[in-house]
Amino acid sequence: MMRAFAFACLALVLLPPTVSAQSSAPAAAGSSYVIGPRDLLEIKVFEVPELNGERTVSAEGTISFPPIGDITVGGRTVGDAERYLKRLLEEKYFQRATVTVQVREYRSKPISVIGAVKQPGNLGFSGRWTLLEAITAAGGLAENHGSVIYVLRRAPNGLSTQVEISVEDLMVEGDPKVNLPIFANDLINVASTIEVTVYCLGEVGQPGAVVFKSTERITLLSAIARAGGLSERASPKILVKRGGGERDQEIAVDYRRILAGKDPDFPLEDGDVVVVKESFF
Repeated sequence: MMRAFAFACLALVLLPPTVSAQSSAPAAAGSSYVIGPRDLLEIKVFEVPELNGERTVSAEGTISFPPIGDITVGGRTVGDAERYLKRLLEEKYFQRATVTVQVREYRSKPISVIGAVKQPGNLGFSGRWTLLEAITAAGGLAENHGSVIYVLRRAPNGLSTQVEISVEDLMVEGDPKVNLPIFANDLINVASTIEVTVYCLGEVGQPGAVVFKSTERITLLSAIARAGGLSERASPKILVKRGGGERDQEIAVDYRRILAGKDPDFPLEDGDVVVVKESFF
């Protein structure tokens, strides 16, 4: 390898200035990414393939790059690292050097997936991931997942942007427009459902607390159904007691009119108490 490298150096030094060569590598995707410790880089020198290879950035931010030796790339963007290596090679070894740097694994700035997933935490990743791939790598959605996923993207200048994605659009409809590309340092937060508890008392099959997920439709009919339905002695005139504010509320609801479609189903809130009294007729 060293003999081939020596011949390559000699050939490049002797190339006349008029010989055309690619003056600079095309800007790699993610050229603004700031390299950090543990990142895995793939470095290629077009003129000398023997120098091509993958190198891991040390804790001190350096890589070993023969023939130069240890080079500090930590804290530089990918684009800066390409220009830096090109300059070092041209100063000592080559008349021209075409250098490309690509991040194969983003280990210094992993993706974070939190919230209602089965395996929340940081994920090191390679190549290009989508939102769906990141969630899958975190074990998939947990049972208590809500209806929304938030993607927080932090820019190098400290500014952040947040995108709200519908779980149904991503997971059920499979809409490619919401399956966003995911980048290093992104934070994915899968919202959890909140438990909503209402109480059905009196003439129902199973008096007591009835628990819903916040994503469910929570109404008088659904609460009574989960409480075992009305007993034979139940009055259709139902009272909903609602706390909060300066004083409690008592709302009269006609069960028969809702069943007949004459009144809309009454929406319930967390902590509501549904009182079904006994009919005297």
